[in-house]
Amino acid sequence: MSDAMGEFPVPDIEELPDDVRARIEAETEDAGFTPNVFAAFAYRPSHFRAFFAYHDALVEQTALEREEIEMLIVTVSGVNDCYYCTVAHGALLRIYADDPYLADQLAANHRAADLAEPHRTMLDVAVKLTDSPGEVDSEDIERLREVGFSDEAAWDIASVTAYYNLSNRMANFADMRPNEEFHTLGR
Repeated sequence: MSDAMGEFPVPDIEELPDDVRARIEAETEDAGFTPNVFAAFAYRPSHFRAFFAYHDALVEQTALEREEIEMLIVTVSGVNDCYYCTVAHGALLRIYADDPYLADQLAANHRAADLAEPHRTMLDVAVKLTDSPGEVDSEDIERLREVGFSDEAAWDIASVTAYYNLSNRMANFADMRPNEEFHTLGR
């Protein structure tokens, strides 16, 4: 875990609060390794709790499919040059979409990917919210509705986009490094 990030010290798991340590241990058991984002965010336990509580809400209480969430994350992370998230969530997208190519296409340029119109629109809006948030308006929400997204799904698209803009900025700032395992998952 000590190589989870380059700019700040990674805490010793044994010195963490019980709830944070338990969450990291559970994630390690699920994945078979400790995803570095858990080790890195443990640097500030109160932030760790808030960060992962919101993450859990985004993926567990959503109108979106998990594949769509990962599509958003990889696309936004590509726009933000976030090495950690394009690699880690690229692996998850390969698994959820059962597609070995989609993550690489979205990380590089979502407009070059072979996407259905609803997903292209979803990603266009996410990129606009990432690159030019002050230009997003009701027309963008209407575009999402026109291609079949409910109001709840449109909200969730914006929520995932906003959350991963935060996550990408923290990962870049702290120099979070993706685990080697993520590079080969789902290939």
